[in-house]
Order: sequence, then C-alpha cells, then structure tokens
Amino acid sequence: MTKRTNILLITTDQQHFSALGAGNPKIDTPNIDRLCRSGTRFDKAYCPAPTCTPSRASIITGLYPSQHGAWTIGCKLDENIPTIGSLLSQNGYATGLIGKAHFQPLAGDSLEKQPLLRDIPFWRDFNGPFYGFEHVELVRNHADESHVGQHYAAWLEDRGLTDWPDYFQPLPGDDAPKAPARSPDAPYWARTDRHWQLPQELHYTPWIGERSIAFLEKAKREKKPFFLWTSFPDPHPPYTVPEPWASMYDPEEMEPGEVVPGEHDLNAPHFSKTQELEPDFAGWHDPHEAHGCDSHLYPKDELKKDMAAYYGMMSFLDREVGRILDYLDAEGMTEDTLVVFTTDHGHFLGQHGLVAKGPFHYEDMLRIPFIVSWPGRVPKGHVSKAIQSLLDLTPTFLEVTGLGPAPELQGVSQLQTWLGTGPDARGFAICENRHNPVMPHVTTYVEDRFKISVYRTEEHGELFDLEEDPKEINNLWHDPDSQSLKTQMLLRMMQGVQSSEPLKSPRVAQA
Repeated sequence: MTKRTNILLITTDQQHFSALGAGNPKIDTPNIDRLCRSGTRFDKAYCPAPTCTPSRASIITGLYPSQHGAWTIGCKLDENIPTIGSLLSQNGYATGLIGKAHFQPLAGDSLEKQPLLRDIPFWRDFNGPFYGFEHVELVRNHADESHVGQHYAAWLEDRGLTDWPDYFQPLPGDDAPKAPARSPDAPYWARTDRHWQLPQELHYTPWIGERSIAFLEKAKREKKPFFLWTSFPDPHPPYTVPEPWASMYDPEEMEPGEVVPGEHDLNAPHFSKTQELEPDFAGWHDPHEAHGCDSHLYPKDELKKDMAAYYGMMSFLDREVGRILDYLDAEGMTEDTLVVFTTDHGHFLGQHGLVAKGPFHYEDMLRIPFIVSWPGRVPKGHVSKAIQSLLDLTPTFLEVTGLGPAPELQGVSQLQTWLGTGPDARGFAICENRHNPVMPHVTTYVEDRFKISVYRTEEHGELFDLEEDPKEINNLWHDPDSQSLKTQMLLRMMQGVQSSEPLKSPRVAQA
C-alpha cells in the first residue's frame, strides 16, 4: 500500500506579512525561516476576509464567507457544513485541531462562550468531534483576555496553577491581581504593561507545541496518516507576553509604519476619520461594534512598545514551530509530511496611521505570509509571486490526499503551482469584509499588479497600482486618467465573482 501523505497546517493569528525573519532582519524566526529554506514562500497570498471567524471558516470549507455563512466575527459556522476535517476523517486520517478555533461566537448557541469556557469539567470530557476534527484541544483567548478556559485551563490546573484566572483579565465582578494593567477606557489591545507575569512555560504557546507533538505521537502509534492544524493565537493583540520574550526586542529599534500627510484625502471618508480624536462613525456600529471604526491616533512610543511585544510573541511561537519540526525529523516523518505555514489575516502596526485591523483593505490587512514545505516535491528555497488564497487550502489538501477535485468549492487546487509543475492556479484573489448587515461592507479584487475595492454604501472606493505604488499611497479611484482602468477592473472583478460561484448541485438533465 502506498504511504499516504501527512498534512501539518500551522497558523498564527493576525500576522503581518513582514513579520518573518526571511526578508526582515529585525525579527528572529529561525524555524519559520527553516521552512522557507526547505520549501517555497509565496509572497502574493491573501485572506478571504480580514477577521478571524470568516477567514478560518474559509480555510476548512473552501468557500467564501458569503457562501459558508459565518460572514463575520460573532457568527457561528454551521456545524453541518462539510469541512476538510470531516472529509479526511471519513477517509482514514487522524484529524486534529490544537489551539485556536474561533468558529463560534462569544454568545448564543456556542461552545466558545462564557461561562462554558471556564467549565473545566466539561472540557476534560470533550475532545471532539468538532467541525469534522476527531480530536480537538482548544484555547479561545488572545494573551491575557478574559476568554481563557477550555483545554488550556485544564492543563494549567494539571500543572499546579490553580489560581490561573488571576493572570487573565477578569470576568465581570471578579479580580485579576496578576493580569497586565490596562485602562478600562483603552482599546482592547492596549496594555500599559507588556511584561506578563505568567511564566513562559505555562503560556498557551508551549502548551500548543506540547499537545501538537502528543497528537503526532498518537497518530504514529496507530500508524494512521494525519491532518493536524496547529493554531497559535499569537501575535494577535493584546500586546503582552512573558519574559524573556517581552524584553527580547528594544522598542527604540522598532520602526512602525506611519501615515503619509494627505494620503487619506484621496480615500473614502472613513479613512480620514481614523485620524480624528473623536470620530463619528454613526451607523457603522449597528447593531454591533465594527472593529477599527474608531480613532487610530496613538502615541508613537507606545506603538514601538507594542511592536516589540508583537515581535516577541512571534519569536516565542517560532520556538514551538521548531519543536514540532524537530519531532517530525527525529521520527523520520518529514519526507512524508506536507507543511503549510500561514495566518488568518494581516495586521496594522502604524501603516497609513492605522493600528490592529478594520475595513481598510491595504496589503497590510489582506496579504499574509504563506510557506509550503514538502521535501523532494515542493521547490526548496524558492520565492513565488503566484497568487494564493486561504480558500485554496481545502481543495489542495483534497487533491494531495487523492480525494479531489471538488467542483462544489470556490477555492482551487494549488497543488501543481506548489510543486512548480504547472501554471499559476489563479489570476486573482477576492476578499470579503462585512461586520454588520449593511456597514461596513467592502469587497476587494486583487491581481498581480492592480487592486480594486468597492463599498456597498459609498461612491468612493480604492484603486491601486501595486507595481508603481506598492505602499498604496495614491488612490486612483477618482483619477481622471485612470477611469478606463477602473472600468476594466470592475468588469474583471465581476467576472471573478461569477467564476467563483460554487456548483453545489450537478446538472443531470436538460430540464
């Protein structure tokens, strides 16, 4: 019997595409760089949505958010929808998800809400199945957020940290004496103390590394091929991390982005509002908060401290990536394992005067790191400009495992592109962003050179020439000399949407 290919998907959360040692000497990520050397780095990869739930749901379904239904955070992905986990589980694979899921909201009919998150006896008895994954071990919080609990908190108790809630932000009515300090009026990501008292060995990052290796060990014992999604919650803010990672980078050496004076004069009004102290976003927050629709004015020295913590979080998780890769090497599993490293969406560290995320479809927000390593198959040490989308992971994994093609999906198989044996699998990527039923609602279409964004409620939009204007300062939407280009891009965008429509039911008769 031919040995079946293992798949290891490693993701971070909200990682800027430049937060890699490969190409950025200011950050230390030797193990992710190791994947770059053993495989191919794709520098034109995009998320299907710049928030967690819709993008992560697209990873496991191969569908755009408008089709799989979890169209923004605070929505629940239908548990009956087919996923890559369920398809591979049904075909003999050991399937696991270790770390962050975020397929469900913090309220309603959800396993990812309080007080259930902190119901440790429940989590001790539950390991799946969950969205097709046979085995799950979950953590819902980022850094010291109050959403802590699940399997991670059970592990903390097993390690003797019975007062673990003290290290995280409190639930209403509780105290958290060892959590990093923050102002109650500050943004969710702001911390006055980026040095978290939680010991590094009890952080969820090494827990994810440890439990990922345990899953791999079990699959090896049972002689089963595996599909493992190792899902790190970092470097998503809040910007706080234990020592020594909190002090690894000197804030004075950080170089955050910044707004170019006048650049937002060419953009839709909500861009310039972010540079006001108390902007009026009115209906944008109806009925729920729209991330990023607020003031982004923030002291540069504080942003430098945030950036140093953000880099520290990346270097911390890189160590655990190395532990997992070392295990594969030691057990002779590397040659039979396809490894993909990526993130769910991008991040702002001052670029265009913006922080964290929001409905601002610059490359910083939509473009993501993307590395594929498969020794002897994927070209090593190569950098490619072939466009990738997280939407393509499910159809590609199905083809790798012999279960594809899948015409009912919107993603396309990238296998021949990854192997370097065929033409580019796609000529464009589409990103959907919708936070409330009406506003904000923006869709972006991006090709090799040009990129266009259209709003549901505005006559404004964005049109950028990524070759001539890679930092996206000069919006050509209203430029008189670019109106023909805009018309062509709008047509190609509509045709791209049409070509992505899923064929969920085969046509079996003339009528």
